[in-house]
Amino acid sequence: MKYKIIDAHAHLWLKQNAELHGLRIHTLPNGRSEFMGEIRQMLPPFMIDGKNSAEVFLSNMNYAQVSAAVITQEYIDGNQNAYLWKVSQQYPDRFIVCGMCEFRRPGFFREAERLMLQGFKGIKVPAQRLLTPEGYIHLNSPAMMEMFQKMEENNVFLSIDLLDGDLQVGEMEDIVTEFPRLRVAIGHFGTVTRPNWQAQIRLARHPNVYIESGGITWLFNDEFYPFKGAVRAIREAAELVGMEKLMWGSDYPRTITAITYRMSYDFITKSTELTDSEKALFLGENARKFFGFKELIDLPYIKNMSEE
Repeated sequence: MKYKIIDAHAHLWLKQNAELHGLRIHTLPNGRSEFMGEIRQMLPPFMIDGKNSAEVFLSNMNYAQVSAAVITQEYIDGNQNAYLWKVSQQYPDRFIVCGMCEFRRPGFFREAERLMLQGFKGIKVPAQRLLTPEGYIHLNSPAMMEMFQKMEENNVFLSIDLLDGDLQVGEMEDIVTEFPRLRVAIGHFGTVTRPNWQAQIRLARHPNVYIESGGITWLFNDEFYPFKGAVRAIREAAELVGMEKLMWGSDYPRTITAITYRMSYDFITKSTELTDSEKALFLGENARKFFGFKELIDLPYIKNMSEE
């Protein structure tokens, strides 16, 4: 393996228990979840207990030769702060974790302060989920801006997923301009495959903003492996902001209901449209710089039983 690989967007939980717009999301047997009124295969069917644990993920990472991962959060999984903090303490060389606040209710600034004081290195804002019965919560609202200032002061990075296209780009411009030392990782590759996705990518023209590709394989799921459209999108994004601003992310575990974990990045290593140096930047070097990973573990290649 030529590359030290870092996954910039993955999820962990012991149990899903959440609600969105009054609809439940919770764990069922055999890798399934009740998801807002329907049954979805949330995990591979062999994960029968519904637990998306760090230990199972580490086994996948070791097999796929992924040295480290950033664990982000999402409201559809429920708040995982307590579990993720334990994970970060148990496996400090393999995981950096994000805390998450309840931004849809007043008082989240104090919650964010507690997470920073506890030692979380990042805070996740699921910005695509901020519509409430009382209205939309703006990212550049006074309470949000107060939190971003505190994050900048404490060198805590922002992991954020945005609404499709350019709907929140103006608000993000306000944030990254006001706080030029706040490290920002925009997820889902700017909701690539949606109209105007390039507007999110262009935010990475700011020195403090990077783009990560968590979810890119499900966004190109109709095309499927080897995701040639995804490679072309990465090439286009690199032309807009430079390959040094782009990071690989898997969106594990949801994406491995369709493909294996290794497949979520090896379409990059096998592509002829990217150079070796570009692949190294995208798969790990940029993330090492952005998130501040120190020593990355070396993982040997283990042959499958099906290989000669």
